[in-house]
This record gives sequence, structure tokens and C-alpha cells, in this order.
Amino acid sequence: MPVSDDVMQWMLDSDPMLRWRVERDLAGEPETVWQATRARVATEGIGAQLLAHQEADGQWAGGAYFPADFDPDGPEGAHDAGQPYTATTWTLSTLREGGLDAAVLAGTAEKLEANARWEYDDLPYWGGEVDACINGWTLANGAWLGRDMGQLADWFAEHEMAEGGWNCEWVEGSSRASVHSTLNALVSILDWEQRTGDTRLRDARHRAEEYLLRRRLLYRESTGELLGPWVTRIAWPYRWRYTAFRAVDYFRAASVHDGVPPDERLADAVQSIRAERQPDGTWIQERRYPGRVWLELDVPVGERSPWLTYLGTRSLDWWESAGQ
Repeated sequence: MPVSDDVMQWMLDSDPMLRWRVERDLAGEPETVWQATRARVATEGIGAQLLAHQEADGQWAGGAYFPADFDPDGPEGAHDAGQPYTATTWTLSTLREGGLDAAVLAGTAEKLEANARWEYDDLPYWGGEVDACINGWTLANGAWLGRDMGQLADWFAEHEMAEGGWNCEWVEGSSRASVHSTLNALVSILDWEQRTGDTRLRDARHRAEEYLLRRRLLYRESTGELLGPWVTRIAWPYRWRYTAFRAVDYFRAASVHDGVPPDERLADAVQSIRAERQPDGTWIQERRYPGRVWLELDVPVGERSPWLTYLGTRSLDWWESAGQ
């Protein structure tokens, strides 16, 4: 289903973080055009607003993963309250994924090395901590800012589960992989590999991909039942949650990077994405994950989402162009 001129223009009339991607991936604009738009991420819209919140010591909200004023025992720490998304790791990840030129943050890596410590055991920032998801974001952010993250890459090889994949709760005794942890790690490892050319984790990455593919992205391997109602949810930003929509987005990127065709076991997940496409070719925001933010990155629940429309269209174009 080709994107209509109206929908294409609607996506283009968006924040530079999205517009440059639409120009590159859907509109077929030359590199000079989309790179010019990408440069605007530092000075306009979401990117500029997030950069304005950076503190003199290089951090955001005074903390590595949580804001300095976060109280895990207070209302914000309640199970259903949603964690804050304003601290350093979350903000860096948003800027990196949004396409900010790392040169804009020159000196930040050094400031974080000097000033940032993890809330877990007061560990130094660039060494990571014990959580696979947090270490993944740190791996990708460090590579983006030009640091050698080889030691943290080795951590993933050392903490891979026997079945492939990872689990952030391994330190609490978990011995089975988690779809949430595995996808978060995969997205970050692929980003790190693309930026550095380092392939030391490629075999582990492929084993983790197989862990998800055995489940066809949607189902429990033991019973064949749906992983949960959340697995087909359509929501942006993804945050740390696993969904089929996000997993297909990852497998598209991995397929392009590895130069291999789509795996046929993605078919059910792709169909779940296709089923949510509206008659006008857009996707609706189904959920906004709760938690403190600097600003909202996308539309409210129930509205047409330009981000989800871009991502969904890109995934289906990739799948269908391979004759699937």
C-alpha cells in the first residue's frame, strides 16, 4: 500500500528528528537534503529542548538512570507509576536515536566519566552496571560519543543465557532469557556494531535473534500462546518494552545490516502490524507509557502517529520488497 501524498506530507511536517528519516527512507530525497534536515536536530524542536536541559557536569536531571530527586519508595516509584525518563541515559539515547551529530556533545563523554555514577553500587558510568538493558544503552551511547566500549561489549558475551539472549534479572537468580531484555540488548548491540565495525558479538547477536524467532516474536515457545496482550500493542516511543512492532523494526535493521532476506518466521508479527494500519495508511497511538519526561515525543493516545506511521510503513516496505 503506497503512502499517499497527504500522509507523506503529514509525516514531513514533523520534528527534524523524524523528518530527516522520512526524507531518507520513504521520500527518496538525496543525501544532501536529509542530512541538512538532520543537522537541524541540534537547533530545533525535540533535540534543542533536550540539549537545553543538560547540566554543567554533563548529566541530565542529576542522575545516570534515575533523576537525582527520584524516590523509589515514593509515589513515583509505585509499580504502575512508570519510571522517570529524564535522566542521562534516557536523554542520551533519545538524542542518539534521533540522529543528533555526536560532535554537538563534544566533551560530554569526559564529563560523564568524571561526574556520573550508577545508582547501583555507585559504579562508574561508562563501565556499565548489572542490568543488560542499561548496559546496552550505555554500549550504544558510548560508541556514538566516540568511546572505546569493548570492555562493556565483553560483558554481554559473559552474561549471555544458555538459550541465547539476556535477562536483566540475572543478578537476582534468573537463568532464562527475557524477550524485553533480549530485544533491548539486541537493538543496542546492533547499533554498536554498525558504528564500530566490531563483530565480536555477532554470533551472540544471532543466537539472541534465534531466541526471538523460535517464538515467532509473538508466542510462548512452551505452549504456543500469545506472550501477552502487550505484545501486539502499538506505541511510540518504545521505551524498554517488547512489542512485535518494535521487534520487526529491529529485524528489519538487522536484515539490512547483515545483507540477508527477512526470516519467514516473522510473518505473524508482520501481519499483526499490517492489521493495525488504518484505511488512510496511518497507525494510531495505542498507549503512552507513564513516567516523568522532559517533553512528549509523539501524539496522545488515540491520535494518528507520524512516528508509528513512518516505522510501520518502513517495516512493511522492507517485508514486501523481499516478496514476502
